[in-house]
Amino acid sequence: MAHLGVGIGWRPEIADAVERLPGLDWVEVVAENICPGHLPASLLRLRERGVRVVPHGVSLGLGGAHRPDPEKLAALGERAVALGAPLVTEHIAFVRTTTPAPALEAGHLLPVPRTRDALDVLCENVRIAQDALPVPLALENIAALISWPGEEMTEGRFLSELVERTGVRLLIDVANLHTNRVNRGEDPAAVLDAIPLEALAYVHVAGGFERDGVWHDTHAHPVPGVVLDVLAQLRRRVDPPGVLLERDDDFPPEGELAGELEAIRGVLDPAGSRPSASLRTPSRHSAPEPAPDPIPDAAPVPTADPVPDAARTRVGLAQAALLSALVAGTPVPEGFDRQRIRVQSRSLAAKRAGVVAKVAPELPGILGGEKAYREAFLAYARNRPMTGGYRRDALDFAEHLLIRELPADPADRRRLTAWWQERAGTRPARRIVRWARALVGRAA
Repeated sequence: MAHLGVGIGWRPEIADAVERLPGLDWVEVVAENICPGHLPASLLRLRERGVRVVPHGVSLGLGGAHRPDPEKLAALGERAVALGAPLVTEHIAFVRTTTPAPALEAGHLLPVPRTRDALDVLCENVRIAQDALPVPLALENIAALISWPGEEMTEGRFLSELVERTGVRLLIDVANLHTNRVNRGEDPAAVLDAIPLEALAYVHVAGGFERDGVWHDTHAHPVPGVVLDVLAQLRRRVDPPGVLLERDDDFPPEGELAGELEAIRGVLDPAGSRPSASLRTPSRHSAPEPAPDPIPDAAPVPTADPVPDAARTRVGLAQAALLSALVAGTPVPEGFDRQRIRVQSRSLAAKRAGVVAKVAPELPGILGGEKAYREAFLAYARNRPMTGGYRRDALDFAEHLLIRELPADPADRRRLTAWWQERAGTRPARRIVRWARALVGRAA
């Protein structure tokens, strides 16, 4: 494995602070948030200094019943090439369903059932992705609030068979291991003992909090000691090629970020003798050295027969039933914890409202502030699943309000109409047409 060192997730909100962090070896960037032809200046400066950049995808949904989208794979590969990345990473999760119609979007990473059918589908999807990508692929274990009924394998066994059958590398998130200990009663040590640590590409560390017996993996809180303890358990078993601090919201002062990175370094090498990858990187004024070798290809993996369509159908129907219960208010499938489903459903809606507010920051202002916006959006989202991404969701939300002659203030309603019209690229449909669309959407 290529040695990455200690890094941090690059986000636009903390780009300047990231550039100033001492001893930074590498950064990870959300792949969907960058354009290969227009890389942020901050990332370009980091690359000039020899800081490696790894793209981290969130939208492939390799655990879904459908085969990977060739366009999404091509886009992820383009970002790897543009960044000179040694590998790309994604998640062991599903994020959407395509059958039965209509397609539903979770807007979140949802757990894959640990069944033979689901593993077969995942392995074939991973092999398709590996064939399409220009660099090696590593997959991350996710945090989960809910458990699937009738699972046939433990997390450790599921990950081990995935690696054995595909040769894929693992991105182990120790915060997610702790989350699953609280939420699903899974022992992080048992997972670490079961997985092939020689396949480890790197490690994620992140913060969260516990409330009412549920651990919320927020990426918006300081890294707690219990998560660093899991990192220490992993370190006793293997010297990880890289460790990365994730922070996605509620960003702290620069000094606190530096302190969290230092705490991670302390766990990795309590004696303080672990060399930093950045110390081996030439300065911009020194003679250039050869580019670091990419991560080598894994050993050849035996080919496998195609997954029968019947297996994909079974996985797809199960995932569609769960996702529909979470985002469309349909009955909870048999065997799931109904209380956990309600908590997960509320969490998905709140996240969806937050992302739409970032995609369309004008909406809270038009609707009278953050509180009024959230109340209106959550009422809209209760039985209106997302089907076309967050930008489409913002437009659909605005149209939903206009159909109902909202906001009540005529001036605000005119502002919302103008906002919708400018982005939809057309005149708003007549009221009778909008009502018809709304009725069709609710019936679907």
